[in-house]
Amino acid sequence: MSSTNIIHYGGCHCGQIRFKVIAPSAVIVFDCNCSICTKKQNRHFIVPSTDFTLLQGKNHLTTYTFGTNQAKHQFCKTCGVQSFYIPRSNPDGIGVMPHCIDQGTVQEVITKTFNGQQWEESMGKFPEIKKFSQHPSTSNME
Repeated sequence: MSSTNIIHYGGCHCGQIRFKVIAPSAVIVFDCNCSICTKKQNRHFIVPSTDFTLLQGKNHLTTYTFGTNQAKHQFCKTCGVQSFYIPRSNPDGIGVMPHCIDQGTVQEVITKTFNGQQWEESMGKFPEIKKFSQHPSTSNME
C-alpha cells in the first residue's frame, strides 16, 4: 500500500456538493456499527480537515447531530447523500465516503471494523484512530 497522497474529487449524487480531498489511493475505511452508521451504511476514511476542501455547495448542506452532538453528519439538501462528515472520533478531521469519490483515483479500499455500539471501549482498543486526522509529521505514524 502506498502512503503517497493524491488529490481525489467527489461529491453528492445531484452534483450540488463538490469537494477535493488529499488522501492515498489506497484508503483505510472504517465500517462502524453504531445506530446511525448502521442505518445509512456509513463507511468512511478519515483525513485531516486541512486536506479537505469544499469546492461548492455549502448552502446545500444540512447538518444532523444526536447523542453527544460531537459528530456532524452533513447531507445534501437536494439529493440526501452524505459525502462527508465530521466524526465523533476525530473532530479535527473529515470522514469521507469512498463511494462519493469520482471514479479512477481510489485504487484500493481496506476495511476496518469499528464497534460503535460500544464507542468508548472501542476507542480504548483502537486509539490510533485519532492519528488519521493528523498529518504524519504530527501524529508519529511512522
